[in-house]
Amino acid sequence: MSAFPEIYLVRHGETEWSASGKHTGRTDIPLTPAGEAAAGRVSERLQGLPFQAVWSSPSQRAFKTCTLAGFGSAGVKKADLAEWDYGAYEGLTTKQIRIERPGWRLFRDGCPDGEAADDVGARADRIVNELRAVNGNVLVFSSSHFLRVLAARWLGLPPQDGALFVLDTASISVLGYDHDLGEPIIRRWNQSS
Repeated sequence: MSAFPEIYLVRHGETEWSASGKHTGRTDIPLTPAGEAAAGRVSERLQGLPFQAVWSSPSQRAFKTCTLAGFGSAGVKKADLAEWDYGAYEGLTTKQIRIERPGWRLFRDGCPDGEAADDVGARADRIVNELRAVNGNVLVFSSSHFLRVLAARWLGLPPQDGALFVLDTASISVLGYDHDLGEPIIRRWNQSS
């Protein structure tokens, strides 16, 4: 543990759509049995760590992961932690989208009738401000693309740079600080069981 607060990011466990590569923004689908098992193992990896706050996306996949990890009773749902709104691309894979829109990239091009990276970045900025106001460690449960943008904004990078990070289901990443609270860093990234 660091002398400074740490922010633990947990991507939700596997869903049917995450396993098949479908963009799952606002469609509220459950974890698969494998996703539930992986979410339960998150608890072992966080055992004994103190958290001043526990926050979750309002999606059932994120909050169920929070609950199965043993933090459901402390979890506070925050709308700003919701996954990227994929609009017209909800439920489609990147391969399917590129048939109609060759060369499409989520972080660069955004989604028609949904969000652009700057929209997601604005939500991430609000969460970063809240995180920095907490005097202690915070545990956050959400989805891949949102957490990638959150990490970019934590570092002061543009939201589009979230494309440079990858997150597996039920992975844990840790944001923190280096020498002082003015030096945000990524301490660990995409650790899976």
